[in-house]
Amino acid sequence: MKRLVILGGGESGVGTALLGRAKGYEVFVSDKGSIKEKYRDVLKHNGIEFEDEQHTESKILNADIVMKSPGIPDKVSVVKQIRENGIQVVSEIEFASKFTDATIVGITGSNGKTTTASLTYHILNQELEVGLSGNIGKSFAQQILEHDYPNYVLEISSFQLDDIMDFKPHIAVLLNITPDHLDRYDYKFENYINSKFRIAMNQTEEDFLIYDADDEVINEWLKNNKIQSTLLPFSLVKTIDNGAYLDKENIKITIDNNQIIMPTANLALEGKHNIKNQMAASTVAHLLKIRKQTIRESLENFQGVEHRLEHVLKINKVQYINDSKATNVNSTYYALDSVDTPTVWIVGGVDKGNNYNELFPFVNEKVKAIICLGVDNKKLMDTFGTMVDVIVETQFMSEAVKIAYKIAEAGDTVLLSPACASFDLFENYEDRGRQFKDAVRNL
Repeated sequence: MKRLVILGGGESGVGTALLGRAKGYEVFVSDKGSIKEKYRDVLKHNGIEFEDEQHTESKILNADIVMKSPGIPDKVSVVKQIRENGIQVVSEIEFASKFTDATIVGITGSNGKTTTASLTYHILNQELEVGLSGNIGKSFAQQILEHDYPNYVLEISSFQLDDIMDFKPHIAVLLNITPDHLDRYDYKFENYINSKFRIAMNQTEEDFLIYDADDEVINEWLKNNKIQSTLLPFSLVKTIDNGAYLDKENIKITIDNNQIIMPTANLALEGKHNIKNQMAASTVAHLLKIRKQTIRESLENFQGVEHRLEHVLKINKVQYINDSKATNVNSTYYALDSVDTPTVWIVGGVDKGNNYNELFPFVNEKVKAIICLGVDNKKLMDTFGTMVDVIVETQFMSEAVKIAYKIAEAGDTVLLSPACASFDLFENYEDRGRQFKDAVRNL
């Protein structure tokens, strides 16, 4: 019996444990932190051996295969030892994909993954049986075990792609590449770029790579590297024969001479970046033969994603927007770009080596006050201190919202778009976003 060791007792870890056990592996789950009650209960109920608050080497280094949670960096000593012992390390999507024959749509990029994956799922779900997983929703492994869908939409992070070997989506989507998580890539942008392109590394010409033809980083990589995939670009500025482009007020998507035209006026999601996300999702749907009418209607009635440019409330003619999911500078760039009114901007958290220069034009043009919400705000204060009249620091969301309420006037926007990770003051970006919404409602 092969031994499967799982590092990390969260959603992907527990899902993999259940699938592994069902497929005849001897399974052991180890978590350096504490495993949440709901996951402990599942492991106990299924008689799966586990430990938390520690890694017992003797129970880990005898593995045939290790599934590592994407949150665990390679530089952790136990991972180094596993690799030194020649034990194969895989991600959940690599392990689980071996046990399904489904058509897989894999979506990656520095920004817009969740929105595009959710939208793609929303469109496909009108006509196909489809699961949504990866970095979102219920574990991919557990879905394969409980209800193996014929199709999956997977939101995939670079960390998940780092530990694939044979994983191959039939349709890969690469939305954009901007510097992010460089702390995990030796602060080398090219390492992160290569990681993103792993999504297409096992594809053949029967498979498709849908990508942003306006993204210089992607174009440069494609010019200098060979992949087998059939390429389908999308663009806001170029006319494209096979793929998607913006023609005045219409999105036009052509695949093998079959064209669909959609007016942008009725789209549910606003902003240039969202036109691209909608192009990518529609191209997937068009490839999978979803009816044109269904695609159009789905784009018009999509509800958006929580914590991503989410309009919370209007109080005294001031709009409060929750963009807590903006954990990097490029996400915040999109947020500030999409706001047309004087803005009180709440920013800060764990800085991942951010360069804020690209935000300067927006800050000069529309930000009237900055509220720094983090344990260490020095970099933000140094960067933006002379650019706005009002800049304040706080370590409490409730206080940040109260300060914003005092500063904002009728017609303004209060925007939470942190450009940083949340782990200094919050459990995660969801916790940060919910605290913001609660504080706004309490006004």
